[in-house]
Amino acid sequence: MQKKIEPIIKLNKKEQSLLEFDEFKLKKLQEIINLGINPYAYKFEASASIAEIKERFKNATHEKSKESIKVAGRLYAIRTHGRAIFADIRDSTEKIQIYLRENEIGKEKFALFKELIDTADIIGVEGNIFKTKMGELTVWVSDFELLAKSLNILPEKFHGLQNIERRYRQRYLDLIVNIDVRDIFIKRSKAIHFIRNFLIERGFLEVETPILQPIYGGANARPFETYHNFLEQKLYLRIAPELYLKRLVIGGFEKVFEIAKNFRNESVDTLHNPEFTMIEIYEAYKDYNDMMNLTEQLIASTIKGVCGSYKVKFAEHELNFKPKWPRITMEEAVKKYAKLDVLGSSLEELKELARSKGIAEAENAKNQRELLVLFFEELVEKKLIQPIFVTDFPVEVSPLAKPHRKKEGFTERFELFVNSWEFANGFSELNDPLDQKRRFEEQERKRRLGDLEAQRIDYDYINALGYGLPPTGGVGIGIDRLAMLIANKQSIKEVILFPQMKTTGISKK
Repeated sequence: MQKKIEPIIKLNKKEQSLLEFDEFKLKKLQEIINLGINPYAYKFEASASIAEIKERFKNATHEKSKESIKVAGRLYAIRTHGRAIFADIRDSTEKIQIYLRENEIGKEKFALFKELIDTADIIGVEGNIFKTKMGELTVWVSDFELLAKSLNILPEKFHGLQNIERRYRQRYLDLIVNIDVRDIFIKRSKAIHFIRNFLIERGFLEVETPILQPIYGGANARPFETYHNFLEQKLYLRIAPELYLKRLVIGGFEKVFEIAKNFRNESVDTLHNPEFTMIEIYEAYKDYNDMMNLTEQLIASTIKGVCGSYKVKFAEHELNFKPKWPRITMEEAVKKYAKLDVLGSSLEELKELARSKGIAEAENAKNQRELLVLFFEELVEKKLIQPIFVTDFPVEVSPLAKPHRKKEGFTERFELFVNSWEFANGFSELNDPLDQKRRFEEQERKRRLGDLEAQRIDYDYINALGYGLPPTGGVGIGIDRLAMLIANKQSIKEVILFPQMKTTGISKK
């Protein structure tokens, strides 16, 4: 081997503080280049994935196979024993051991591996399969190729990458080191695939609606604002696709859904990320009872399809998603879980009770229905562990839901709760354009009084309703929270590949 020389890459102090390049690996990179070897290959044709190779040769013996194979992956461990080297490589499917002998691959190739190849490097190997005396399936390497030289050092194997903030900021490293994290996102992907197929098989059409919108709507939330230079107008990242999807139902698409990225300029915590994923589903000629049935079938079958059972372990609970799930009105829920008859009590009695429980928002309540919502949120939600539908929300908090056909002042709206979290929100869609106009105007009044989450008046949507929206049921389901349940994770950041984090260092510029 040639004498080591200084690397061609020199980092200034700022770069050294921002990049994790290892000095010795940079020197090795230089030596590899000096040997005329491209440390970043263009292509490698593997015979199959490592999982497929292991399945094909599961009955291998201590003798080398006649068939030669080629596999590629990242090096995770290197164990040198004189003129022999054992190492582990892993691709996206599995891990396999490789074995190199100096007299098999030659002194130069052996020295290259021994002196210049490190853990975290990506290599391709060719060789024959055999089982060691310990029974481990191994590739007896006849040749190898460096495919990508790693310049960073992996965390120490016995401790891995445990710093939570670093795991989220450097998800690529988290996935390299913590192999079980990959399973979370495989399950998430399977769940989305299952949901999509479930709906398509039932005649729903998947559509795409605008992310950049001139008027935000479909939910109560603060938006992210931007500006389009050519159009010379302010635009908003959507907080929900609802109003566009209902425009499509008006246009004649009677069964539609969208798996949508939404954006809300809100707090960040274990259940909220500014960018999140949900699915919204709309079906003409259905009501909120039908949408509860659809939601139950969709989530229950997805849980069973991904997890193999209706029962899933989550924190200290075993959650059972086997249908049928109970349904309870909001009024009944407050009576049952908070022992409080809100509609049978006076406004002043309720406000006094709210003060004693520290519910400050109650002072502005104009009627018992508004207090019903506050008591439900403060006293009941945390007790809803097993899947349960809460129905019949007050009109004051449901600007897009149809008035209840039997209860004045209430709407045909439901929310699904699991583990005290809201998982789905749906209703019989309001299709009266004049009533919708009045609801929007009330929202606009609240916004002028300081409610930054109140909805704006969307006159084009009201105009669309003027052409006639058939009776329609709709529901939105949180994909991230569903993934949290499936993966048994209590932070939304664990199920989002790249969660939003406060920028540091050079990324602030």
